[in-house]
Amino acid sequence: MPRAPDGVDVMLLLEGTFPYVRGGVSSWVNQIVRGFPELRFGAIFLGSRSSDYDGMKYPLPDNLVHLEVHYLHDRRTNAEFDLAQADPGRGRVVPADVELMARTHDTLRTARDQKQRDPDDLKRLMRELMARMHGDASDHAAMSEHRFLYGASSWDYITAQYRERCTDPSFVDYFWTVRIMHAPIWHLARIADAAPPARAYHSISTGYAGFLGAYLRSKTGKPFLLSEHGIYTKERKIDLFQSEWIADNRGIFERDSARLSYFRELWIRFFESLGQLCYACSDRIVALYETNRLRQIADGAPAERTQNIPNGIDLPRLSRVRATRDGANDPPPVACLIGRVVPIKDIKTFVRAMRSVVNHMPHAQGWIAGPEDEDPAYARECRAIVEGLGLTEHVKFLGFQNIDTLLPKIGLNVLSSISEALPLVLLEGFAAGVPAVATDVGSCGQLIHGLDAEDRALGSAGALVQIADPQALGAAIVALLGDGQRWRQAQAAGLARVERYYTQERMFASYRALYEEALAWPA
Repeated sequence: MPRAPDGVDVMLLLEGTFPYVRGGVSSWVNQIVRGFPELRFGAIFLGSRSSDYDGMKYPLPDNLVHLEVHYLHDRRTNAEFDLAQADPGRGRVVPADVELMARTHDTLRTARDQKQRDPDDLKRLMRELMARMHGDASDHAAMSEHRFLYGASSWDYITAQYRERCTDPSFVDYFWTVRIMHAPIWHLARIADAAPPARAYHSISTGYAGFLGAYLRSKTGKPFLLSEHGIYTKERKIDLFQSEWIADNRGIFERDSARLSYFRELWIRFFESLGQLCYACSDRIVALYETNRLRQIADGAPAERTQNIPNGIDLPRLSRVRATRDGANDPPPVACLIGRVVPIKDIKTFVRAMRSVVNHMPHAQGWIAGPEDEDPAYARECRAIVEGLGLTEHVKFLGFQNIDTLLPKIGLNVLSSISEALPLVLLEGFAAGVPAVATDVGSCGQLIHGLDAEDRALGSAGALVQIADPQALGAAIVALLGDGQRWRQAQAAGLARVERYYTQERMFASYRALYEEALAWPA
C-alpha cells in the first residue's frame, strides 16, 4: 500500500495481531479504525516469522492509509552480516560503547526488584541509545548493530556476564540467547527511521511494539498512547513457561522444580524491562479494567498516566443477531468455546469438561469455534483427547466462524482460559442472548457477576469456575443448560449489563478524548 500523501493521523503499532491474526485484540483494532472514519490511520505490523502467518484475516478499512509488515525473527538476507568482510570499526573499543552496552544489557534483563526505577532514567537511556545508534554522541561515531552484537567489546562483556551471572552450564546457549534477544532492537530502529510521519503513535501492547513506540516517541516528540488488553508481560510468562525451545542444561540433580531455568528467567526479565521502558515513554496508558490498571502501576507505569477504558460492542448489530434466536423456552444444548485453539485458551480442559457434561446430558454438544493454525501440534493433541474420551460425536472443531450466525445456535458461551483481559466474546454473547461459563481470570468475574453494588444488582450472567478444573466447568455447564429458568435469568442479566456499561459508543467517546488530546499537540 503506498504511503498517504497527506500523512498519518494515528500510527498503530501492532505485534502479532491485526490484520494477520483473528481474535479479540484484532477485532478491537478493526473496530477502532472503522469507528473513527474521520482519522487517517497507519499500521506497522510486527510478526515473528513470515511462515507463521497465512495472509490477511480482515479486509482493510478505507481509512487505513498505510500498512507495512516486518518479521523480527526471519533470517536476514541482504541485511545479513558477513563476518568475513573487513569492518574498520569492528574491533575498535569505544569507551562510550562499552559503558552504554553494559547499561543496556543490564536494563533489558534487570532483576524484578527494580520495577520502580525512575521513568526519567529509562527515557534518558532510550535517548542515549538512539544517539549512539545514529552517531549523535560526543565522538560522532555511531555504535553500529555490527559492533554492538559482534564487536570485541561486546564479546568481552558477554563472556564476563556469563562467568558472573549465568547458572546454566552452556555458554553457547547463553551467547545465542543474548544475541537473539537484542538483535530485534536494531531492526526496530530501522523501522522507526523509515516510518512515514504521524501525528501520534498508538501501541496495543508493550513488548517489541511498545519498544518501537518508545523509540518513535523519543525520536519524533509526538505523543505515544498505549492500550493493553492483556498484560503483555504476564502473557509472555505463560508462553515462556510452556515453551519447549528454551534450553535448560542443568543436570538432573541440579534442577529445582521450584526455580525456573536461567534462560526462562532471562527472557521474562527482558520482556518486563521492555514493559517498563514502554510505560516510561507513554503519554497515556490504558487498561481494560481496574485490576489490570493496578498491575500496570505495580509493573512500573506512572499512576497519573493510567486510566481504564472497557471494551465496547456494537449493540444494534448484535440485537439483530439476538432477534434471530429460536423462541423456544429451553436453551439449545450446545456449549461453545469461541477462541483460538492455543494453550492459553486451555481447550483441553473444555474437552474434558464435555465428558462430564455428556455423561449427564447425552444429547449435549460441545463446539470449538476458532482457528487451529497458530499451534497445530496443540490442536492435534486436543483432537486426540476428544477421540480418547469417546467424544467424536459430541465435540466438534468448527474452525473460524462468523459469530452473527453462530451465536443464535448455542446455549452457552464457554471460556476455559488460563488468562484473559476483558474478553469481547463474552460481551458479544451477552448482547446476542447467550449466557456464559468462564474461568475466574481477568475481568470475567466482573462481566458475569458485576463490578459494584449497582452492577451486581443486575444479577449473574452465568457462572464462574477456577482454572484447569474440568469437573467444576462441566458441572456449571450442566447446571445452566439443564435449568431453563436459571438460564433465562442469566440471559437477561448479561443483556442488561452490556446495555448499561459496555457499548461501543462509550468506548469510542473515551478514545475520541484521547485522540483529540494527542492530535492537538503542536506540530
